[in-house]
Amino acid sequence: MTTTDANVDAHPELEQLIDSCIASRETRTEDWDTLGFQAQKGGDRFRRAQIRYVGSGATGNHEGDDNIIPSKGFTFSNMRLPSGAVGPEHTHNDVEEAFFVLEGQVEVTVHDVEDGTKTATRVLGYRDLIVVPAGVPRSLRNPGTEDALFCVIIGTQKPQLPTYPKTSEMYGVTRD
Repeated sequence: MTTTDANVDAHPELEQLIDSCIASRETRTEDWDTLGFQAQKGGDRFRRAQIRYVGSGATGNHEGDDNIIPSKGFTFSNMRLPSGAVGPEHTHNDVEEAFFVLEGQVEVTVHDVEDGTKTATRVLGYRDLIVVPAGVPRSLRNPGTEDALFCVIIGTQKPQLPTYPKTSEMYGVTRD
């Protein structure tokens, strides 16, 4: 990052501060491996990429990644979900999760807590947002013909790993 002409009175410590607060699109990478264990266990339809900006999300331990802004109170990433791909039913017991669509479509389903057999589904498009409360099982699917790209915001610095209810295709699946 460089100083602009409008910022002629910039101080080195403020320059360093502002640079440490920026995660540009050009410096992000698509991490297809973080959730790859699901594709290995359940097939290519579970293949998706995480693109981290703030914190590591709930996908594992990425604290050693010096290409992310450390989280102080929330995590923010993008997810690339190929056409036809799914994010399996899972629950964040400790925190709410928001999805904000940037490209394509994302079908979001919430499942009942008791046994997961009752559901409600909505298809979100460009600039649509949904916030799923803590403790409510949710799943995702890309019903479109192009990749979906959406923001994932989790309302805590380091969320617990999600759980997979008995009705989830990933029930019993672990990272090992």
